[in-house]
Amino acid sequence: MKNIALHWQILIAIVLAAIAGSLSGTEAGIGSLTFHGVYEFIGTIFIKALKMIIVPLIFSSIVVGITGIGRAEDLGRLGAKTIGLYLVTGLLAVLVGLAFVNTVRPGFENGAPVGEQLALQAGAQDVRQNLESSGGFGELVKMFERMVPENVVATASSNGDLLALIFFALLFGFFIARVGDEHAEPLFNFWNAVFQVMMKITEFIMRFAPIGVFGLVASVVAETGFDAVRPLGVFALTVVAALLTHALLVMPLLVWLLARVNPWRLYRAMSPALLTAFSTASSSGTLPVTLDCMEKNAGISNRISSFVLPLGATVNMNGTALYECMAVMFLAQAYGVELGFATQFLIVVSALITSIGVAGVPSASMVAIGMILTAVGIPVEAMGVLFVFDRVLDMLRTSVNVLGDGATALVVARMQGEQTLLAAPAQAHRA
Repeated sequence: MKNIALHWQILIAIVLAAIAGSLSGTEAGIGSLTFHGVYEFIGTIFIKALKMIIVPLIFSSIVVGITGIGRAEDLGRLGAKTIGLYLVTGLLAVLVGLAFVNTVRPGFENGAPVGEQLALQAGAQDVRQNLESSGGFGELVKMFERMVPENVVATASSNGDLLALIFFALLFGFFIARVGDEHAEPLFNFWNAVFQVMMKITEFIMRFAPIGVFGLVASVVAETGFDAVRPLGVFALTVVAALLTHALLVMPLLVWLLARVNPWRLYRAMSPALLTAFSTASSSGTLPVTLDCMEKNAGISNRISSFVLPLGATVNMNGTALYECMAVMFLAQAYGVELGFATQFLIVVSALITSIGVAGVPSASMVAIGMILTAVGIPVEAMGVLFVFDRVLDMLRTSVNVLGDGATALVVARMQGEQTLLAAPAQAHRA
């Protein structure tokens, strides 16, 4: 199996899980031990492993990313433009996802929630009460109040209000860069070491993803048969439509308006990076290719690319933010809940912020999704159903992430007065 790529391992696991779950059902087993119980055990261990790394991975990633931004020599106007564009494109991506999931409503079929088809009926009433109690201006105010933790250690240890933990991580990283090298250097080195270790642990856990996915999918199929395929298929197609809308409509429009460049020239210049991102599902792993494409094919200076692109590989996750928002909304719909403005706003903010802390490795966004589910009151175990189509969607959203990095680098370069190789001669002259 080591010679088979991870995405093929996961796809094989899904097929085997579908066969095993349909053959065993919920009753077959050996003595008092049912196969369904074994599937649930495997899936539970995998979900718990993902939950285990949420706090240290998100916290260390944000601290390192923000500290790195603050210590950059060329922060000034270049940094402000870059971060501003990353926030704008990320917000637009989340809003596109929110619009699609509210319009298509993949969590409902013929007006009825699909939770039972997805085997999410356990505790559904409690989840509904939890979510339906969220709404109104008062809840929105409380959300901002909760962002400032009274006890950050208690917040971290309970896996509770992790939005507060992110707020503290942003502050902590920002002020590390403000205390002088004598104190900043050891702190930065420590949290960077923690982040690197957490990346290795994440990669280690993801090696067992095929086994975990097998347990999760087999458990659902054993309980519901193949009833879950249709709603999950509708959800996957909705995500694909949203990603394509952002990549082929929103981003090209921004490139044309802000950089005055034909967006198709950017696609051609970035095609090796986009294909690498699609095949590896890793924006970090694609970074060397992205740098090469933007410097050689697009003609962007190393001064711009070496600052904008590595920063983007850390904090700019358009496709990931879009997917996180849609996944949480889909699961809420599956429980039969119509979310109010305050809760949807919380999901938008959470998706935008947590996408900053997502490691650029395959399926790492599942960690952030688990954090958002906790924040809005949906059982983390519910995300197990998302693994059925996650690998294909991960490849697509990683490509969108990398496209966002390249587009931002091009826009920043043009704003800084660079002609680049992508602008038409007349436009380059006017610039």
